[in-house]
Order: sequence, then C-alpha cells, then structure tokens
Amino acid sequence: MTGLSVRRAGDADRPLLERLWLLFRHDLSEFDGDLPSPDVTFRAERLAAAFEDPDWAAYVFAGPQDRPVGFALVRGLNGPVRVLNSFFVVRSTRRAGVGLQAVRAVVSAHPGPWEVAFQDVNAGAGRFWRRVATDIAGDDWRQERRAVPNRPDLPPDVWISFRSASPDQAQTEL
Repeated sequence: MTGLSVRRAGDADRPLLERLWLLFRHDLSEFDGDLPSPDVTFRAERLAAAFEDPDWAAYVFAGPQDRPVGFALVRGLNGPVRVLNSFFVVRSTRRAGVGLQAVRAVVSAHPGPWEVAFQDVNAGAGRFWRRVATDIAGDDWRQERRAVPNRPDLPPDVWISFRSASPDQAQTEL
C-alpha cells in the first residue's frame, strides 16, 4: 500500500486503538474461542499497559487520507528484548504488504533483539511471522515453542526471535 504511515500513538489515539482492539480480539476469537463480555468488549490489559506503562508503546498504522489500518503494541522497551505483543492489520489491507511495511517501521524504531508469539492453529500468522523474520534477519532467526503462562489448557505458543538493525546500520549493510 502506498501512503502507509506508522507512528507512535499518543493519548489522543486511545479511543481509536480501543476500537481497533475490538477488531483484533474479534479476529483472534476464531482461534482462542474467547467471547466478548456482556458489553461487547474484550479484555484489554495489554492495550491499557501500552498507554500506562513506560516499558510499553503503541503504534498506529494509517493508510491514504489518514484512515486507520492497524496497530502494534510493543513491550520490553527498557529490557534486553522487545516483544511485539499485539499486531493487527484490518482485513481489507492484508496481503498488500501493509503488515510487513508496518513491522519494519516498528522494529527499526527499537533496534536489537525482538520476539513475537503466535499459536500454530493460526496458520496465516505463522506464515506471516516467518516471512517477517526472514525479511528482517535473513536466515538469522529462530523458532521455539513455549508453554502459555498460567494456561495449561492451551497448546504452547510458537515464539520467533530475530534481531533488527538500526535504520543507519540497515542502510550501510545494503
């Protein structure tokens, strides 16, 4: 998609991200079986953390005419490894390169080691994140399965780990 912008979200973006969060959680409900609360919302602790915890950040993706097309939540900003905790692209923009462009922008803002998790049952996510890791790190990425904390009823998550270079390093390595 031409005209994609990726920017760090501010407090004024919170209502926008709350609405995108509902779309994200609705999409995931296909895989995790979660139902919305009686008020038609989903748990949103991670979204709240992105606005309240200095170790987290939220990003907004916008397309032409500044129309919202997705978001990312990142945690571990002050730690040794950043985690792409939540990532969402609206369906009408999928398979058009939006996700890859957005991930590149987010990880280049925080160079260093990264991790992202997904469930095997979400085959599309698996293909996407393996493609992202290869695009960003070449063959220098790894995958492992880890138990979901406090959820013995769920199969292990698949975790992909890779390292991103700073924008300056990436340009000099080309």
